[in-house]
Amino acid sequence: MPVAEATMAPEKDLQSYEFAFHVLPTVTEGEVSGIFDALKAHITKAGGEIFDEEAPQRFDLAYEIVKYLEGKNRKFTSAYFGWVRFRLSADALTALTEELDGTKELLRYLLIKLTNVEEAHAFRFHESIAHRKVETIEEVEEAEVVEEVAEATEETEEVVAASVDTDSEEVK
Repeated sequence: MPVAEATMAPEKDLQSYEFAFHVLPTVTEGEVSGIFDALKAHITKAGGEIFDEEAPQRFDLAYEIVKYLEGKNRKFTSAYFGWVRFRLSADALTALTEELDGTKELLRYLLIKLTNVEEAHAFRFHESIAHRKVETIEEVEEAEVVEEVAEATEETEEVVAASVDTDSEEVK
């Protein structure tokens, strides 16, 4: 083996990951950015290279989450959601997850390995929910009732108009 190849250290393969998380809603709005910065610091400390992120924002959860905190089960219906995408060697992942597990401000988190397609097309959660209107069941039912009443009114008006036309012809 040539000397040049023997002295070169093999470069570790970096994998792409996404770290999605919920910060507890009991954290004040001003402290959330500090927690977000601390989470990113954990990633860079482990040797990760951050390449994309979405800062946490508060939103209502789809269902209630129960977490054991301070000696009792607590129920949460909202949280601050954000995510970070980064590259990291697989060897350093265990140390990073241990750091993240120790973060008491997290309600929960998910750490996944990204495919090339997922890496190229990030889903911007907060942008997507800002543009959609969520209707409650009551709003949908109310809209259906209003539509049914409008249709019934139109049919009644047509019947009355036809009846008036028939009556006026009989009077002649």
